[in-house]
Amino acid sequence: MAYRLAMRKDASRLYELRRRSILELAPPAMPTAEAQAWAERLTLSGMERKLGELEIWVAELDGTVAGWAAVRDDALEGLYTAPEFAGQGVGAGLLDRLEGLMREREFPSVRLEASSNARGFYLRRGYRANGPQTPDGAWPMVKEHLA
Repeated sequence: MAYRLAMRKDASRLYELRRRSILELAPPAMPTAEAQAWAERLTLSGMERKLGELEIWVAELDGTVAGWAAVRDDALEGLYTAPEFAGQGVGAGLLDRLEGLMREREFPSVRLEASSNARGFYLRRGYRANGPQTPDGAWPMVKEHLA
């Protein structure tokens, strides 16, 4: 797996990967209608904006984008794996990479809001609940003592 910073030209691939990831991997942990609403919250122009506002890392395997993750300061703003790469360590690799960057930047913890389908993934990697489920269905979580 190779990791690199995303570029503006990646916008459509990252947008489509996110959409497919949500629609194909989120159910049955959440109702299909809820997954569709979540997938539609981000437009292609919104993805283009994210590329300018966030630090986005891409995981590639043989030139194919297998996943991406975004951070802002000490917050993980998103992590998505292409459905065909689910369960193959892409998400874990991206998370390790970003936690390493945050550790180098001397952040003591990582914050995130996990979807229902990703909550177990983060719990298995040392995150803990950091508040009640939000009205839009996200679970606030934190992993402390990175340093």
